[in-house]
Amino acid sequence: MSLALRLAEQGLYTTQPNPRVGCVIVKEGQVIGRGAHLKAGEPHAEVFALREAGEVARGADAYVTLEPCNHHGRTPPCVDALIKAGVKRVVIAMQDPNPLVSGRGQNALLQAGIEVEVGLMEKEAIALNPGFVSVMTQGRPFVRSKIAASMDGKTALSNGQSQWITGAGARQDVQHWRAQVSAIMTGIGTVLADNPSMTVRLEGVSRQPLRIIVDSQLQTPLHCKMLSSERLQQCPLLIAYASDPQKIAEQLIAKGAELLQLPNVQGRVDLNALLQALAQRNITEVLLEAGQGLNGAMQQANLIDEFIFYFAPKLMGSAGHNMLAMDAFTAMSQAVDLQLLDVRQVGQDIRVRAKPVTKI
Repeated sequence: MSLALRLAEQGLYTTQPNPRVGCVIVKEGQVIGRGAHLKAGEPHAEVFALREAGEVARGADAYVTLEPCNHHGRTPPCVDALIKAGVKRVVIAMQDPNPLVSGRGQNALLQAGIEVEVGLMEKEAIALNPGFVSVMTQGRPFVRSKIAASMDGKTALSNGQSQWITGAGARQDVQHWRAQVSAIMTGIGTVLADNPSMTVRLEGVSRQPLRIIVDSQLQTPLHCKMLSSERLQQCPLLIAYASDPQKIAEQLIAKGAELLQLPNVQGRVDLNALLQALAQRNITEVLLEAGQGLNGAMQQANLIDEFIFYFAPKLMGSAGHNMLAMDAFTAMSQAVDLQLLDVRQVGQDIRVRAKPVTKI
């Protein structure tokens, strides 16, 4: 199963919106087939593994990281392929989180007389597909917030200057996180302050995620980098807004942006509605690269699933911008507890991955 999970990682940058899945066929202690799902619309992992195994797959064991599908989509059901190949046992890491299909693949295998085991390395399989699980169970994408800060927790100087807090190693590391998501989201404050491109710049990776600007009052400059015709040809841009006081919506559309109006009662973008709309567009994972305003609003709405903090060995002073703009707490019980997932040095910086702990 460990090998199957490593095979699944081959689709880390390419399978969206499909899950990353690996499969290994074993007979008499020998691996006779390996497969990974690499791209939506192409054969699933089980098919590739069975092709490699050939007729020898009869009577073998199949290890697969996700419950085999039992429905017709872009490709035929993997359950049918496993039954036809004559495998005797299927070991599944995680059950399909889609309530409409969960358990059906297992039942079809059992009805065909195939032994089924579920749960081997389940946590690792879930961690490989957080977006797929989130969309199926919560109806919204999995959201990671990437924050680069100084050791005293500042993300920009008081005048807004922030380039560059972290070193080249950390900035390159961010490209890997960008490459594996369906969308990169930022706020209008970051666009106005930094004029970013928000693209993946990683050798060998051609797929570009959807870029999203949360811009309540439609202040996106018509000549910003994200609206350049060259970039729009490679990666689309969606601007979520609440109102258009400057009457520039038509000009932004003419430049090539897609606009989505989602006002809440405060006259700002309804962030919950935005994520739900993204899920309906098959967006499963979002990387949030924003300033303290949008980061704070997303956290207060409990919409951040994981943080990736990059701490640089710098001190930027008390007047700098904070990581998250949140309402003041009056008791320690209101503090947001985080569970550390990983801590490591990247170049001269420290990368900390953590997730908010849900309080009962």
